[in-house]
Amino acid sequence: MFTIECDSGKDISQHSYFQSEEEILLPPARQFEVVASLQMGPGVHVIQLKEVKPPIVLLQPVSLTPHSYNSTPEGTKKDKPNTGIDDVKIKVEQMKIVPESTATTPKKTNTSKSTQPKPVSLLLNPTPQPTKSVCVPNIPANARWTEKGITVAGGNGSGNALNQLNGPSGIFVDNDQVIYVADTDNHRIVEWKVGATSGQVIAGGNGKGNRADQLNSPYDVLVDKETDSLIISDTLNRRVVRWPRANGTIGETIIENISCVGVAMDDHRSLYISDWVAHLVRQYNMSKKTETVVAGGNRDGDHINQLNTNTYVFVDLDTSIYVSDKDNHRVVKWTKGAQVGIIVAGGQGKGNALTQLSNPHALFADKLGTVYVADYCNSRVMRWVKGAASGDMIVGGTHLSTPRGLSFDQHGNLYVADWGNNRVQRFSIQK
Repeated sequence: MFTIECDSGKDISQHSYFQSEEEILLPPARQFEVVASLQMGPGVHVIQLKEVKPPIVLLQPVSLTPHSYNSTPEGTKKDKPNTGIDDVKIKVEQMKIVPESTATTPKKTNTSKSTQPKPVSLLLNPTPQPTKSVCVPNIPANARWTEKGITVAGGNGSGNALNQLNGPSGIFVDNDQVIYVADTDNHRIVEWKVGATSGQVIAGGNGKGNRADQLNSPYDVLVDKETDSLIISDTLNRRVVRWPRANGTIGETIIENISCVGVAMDDHRSLYISDWVAHLVRQYNMSKKTETVVAGGNRDGDHINQLNTNTYVFVDLDTSIYVSDKDNHRVVKWTKGAQVGIIVAGGQGKGNALTQLSNPHALFADKLGTVYVADYCNSRVMRWVKGAASGDMIVGGTHLSTPRGLSFDQHGNLYVADWGNNRVQRFSIQK
């Protein structure tokens, strides 16, 4: 870790999603000397650097002021100084500013504004963070999970206390195994950390309503890592809301007038919204503010170009879309740009045979194309291997009651929103 004192650093915090981190840009070809080094622990040092002006300039720094060049091609080649940009190629996105509290520079007691350069801590080549909203683990084709799950959220009866849930639906599990639960009938999103006996309300929780600080029966939630926010399907308000993950008191409506249930996000940060009334899935380009119908859209029906009261949606690494076609009792896959879908689970009418589903809800597809689906009315979770004519039950029986939500962590452990028992269960993978 480094603390750097410099005159040439340029404040770019206004152009960052993380303005509180006081990010700066260091132009190429600046030179520094080591002022001090402090060992903070085994293998961890804080090195204090200070910008210096060398007696001999070996590489011309990038100019901070505009130059006047001859406008002719010949004059440009002759007069334009060599900035060294092609040689340096520093990538700003590979640097991360650490809050100043970790620096060793003593703080002054004088409250007047200092004219001295403000030291910052700069981590070089930090561990890259994944940008995809959902972690897709490598799950062996013959994997098995514990028959009986453990309760990791709720499980204390139906209610609105912090250790209770009331009709949990969609769930999201991040890389730290923190669980985000759409606590539907409590009109809130609750965060449950590993080992916690109670949750923390991080969105809604102010009663049923349509104010900016309220939700109305949210059915699904995901984490947008790039903006450190939640994307919430605020179902009965007919809107999709973005809510800050940390210290958020109100949400921002980003899509309105949509009968949304499931939400998903691809690697390019496009949103996919399952519209159960219009019997289709819409893709929203977050940057261009455009929308496209990518599944269904041909009224309700059971043809392969139709959906019927679709609920949840999942998007894989190839941008193929998997849809829980609830009232057709099947899961349909729509490849990118396709006009018709492919039935990948169920589709043999409503029932409890291994070839059938009954009102499927949340779903997940792994890297092998295996589909996992919360078979709601059959109170089980089914696995359908790619190309298989029937599935197999991986959890269920007496251990679940009308499951709605489903997710995996990066280790392959299975999480189920056990709607009828007002809890979230984790089933550990057996390797």
